[in-house]
Amino acid sequence: MLRTHNPKVATVKLKSLKLSILLLVLTLNLSARSAAAETPANAERPNIVWILVDDMSCHFGYQGEPLVKTPHVDQLAREGTVFNHAYATAPVCSTFRSALITGMYQTTIGAHHHRSGRGALKIHLPKGVQTVPELFRNAGYYTTNANPEETRPGKEDYNFVYQKSDLYDGVDWTKRAKGQPFFAQYQLQGGKLRNVGRWYDEVKTGLETLITAEEVTLPPYYPDHPVIREDWAAYLNSVSYTDLQVGRILDKLKKENVLDNTIVFFLTDHGISHARGKQFLYEEGLKIPFVVWGPRFIGSKSVRDELIAHIDLAATSLALAGIEIPKTMQGRPLFGPAAKPRTYVVSARDRCDETVDHIRSVRKGNFKYIRNYLPQRPYLQPCKYKDGKPFMPVLRELYAAGKLNAAQSLHLAETRPEEELYDLTSDPWEIHNLADDPARQKQLREFRGLLTNWELETDDRGRFPESEAMYDSDMKPYLDKSRKRDPTAAAILEANIKQMKRWHAAGK
Repeated sequence: MLRTHNPKVATVKLKSLKLSILLLVLTLNLSARSAAAETPANAERPNIVWILVDDMSCHFGYQGEPLVKTPHVDQLAREGTVFNHAYATAPVCSTFRSALITGMYQTTIGAHHHRSGRGALKIHLPKGVQTVPELFRNAGYYTTNANPEETRPGKEDYNFVYQKSDLYDGVDWTKRAKGQPFFAQYQLQGGKLRNVGRWYDEVKTGLETLITAEEVTLPPYYPDHPVIREDWAAYLNSVSYTDLQVGRILDKLKKENVLDNTIVFFLTDHGISHARGKQFLYEEGLKIPFVVWGPRFIGSKSVRDELIAHIDLAATSLALAGIEIPKTMQGRPLFGPAAKPRTYVVSARDRCDETVDHIRSVRKGNFKYIRNYLPQRPYLQPCKYKDGKPFMPVLRELYAAGKLNAAQSLHLAETRPEEELYDLTSDPWEIHNLADDPARQKQLREFRGLLTNWELETDDRGRFPESEAMYDSDMKPYLDKSRKRDPTAAAILEANIKQMKRWHAAGK
């Protein structure tokens, strides 16, 4: 039987439907508003500030160094979260920074050689890998990178191809739109202050009192020599001056009334530029200060002793800002339900400038394992950069004259063991190599396995030697600049490059 259309009934049903839809819309709108008020993702997003310092080991007041004055960093540590066992995945600037800005091991992305990709042959990030500033920009953040005074762009030193304008909006985060959150990086000269005359003049002018050479206590693997003591005193003065720079950054955040809604990360890019520090995988080169301050977001007054890698900074910053962490990122968040402690940390040293090397380390528990893949070479191979430091001629002269003790001679040896193993509890200075101890062979095998698995799982590109074409490509701009600035230094560099090639040809 066919149904006939009744206009009155249809009109009533239509009105009823419209009323139901209106009530549904109102209900959904109210629910959405309620959810927005209760969901952290829709709350005011925190600003993220990275304060990154060049060439400094763990010599701040909160870490027990008695000679320095670092009240601002100490306050961040006192009120924030201190990570006592933070490690750089690379002990030299550009490789560290390439890892830092991607949250990836420099060895995975092919950026493991210092100052690489600077010549005609370039390094490109693997498909799908984005830098941290780009991820923040995509999420609506204003991104900056500046020197301490915000007068010019800060140090980048990334080894891969990138466009600065894709990463950063400028140098001053106050230029952002009203209410826009910001991601700001500050690059401080740190330990480099002592090696540049005009910079160290600022240190001497800025500090009320200076640490003198007579006051310092040197690590036992360095000889007690006036030049080395003077250099170490200047380094400690640079630590105190760095704290003044940190104070100025914090003062600006307070003045602009944004500090309470900001999370501050303070860390260094690797250890002091010294014989056993920068470029090497001992504690002096790898272990770094790492403090996170932001009471509103992470709580306060926390000291944590688990092992962390510096690439965890990337994932942690994204997570705290409510930004999704890319699945490919190897860094791990340090706070919240997604935090996953590391059982060990791996670090890597490869070519630094012209000096070819291949070293890996694993820190697990209280032990450090180091694998030297080029054991027939000296620790301190020829390196124009490092040989230009004031302490290097002194060390070489004292060694040649037989005036160094066993601990002080370790790093001057002409060859090195394939493996090193140190108990950091009983031997914090890493002087007594346990690799040949029969009682440690089971432990040694465990470390070998950890390293081998890590190299395969992370696709460590350092397993394969750098091609001569890539080496020559990177050396060309380095040589060109050196020839222009200092022909004598250029001649040293040329000799070092020839030495690297001779050793390689000889299988060393």
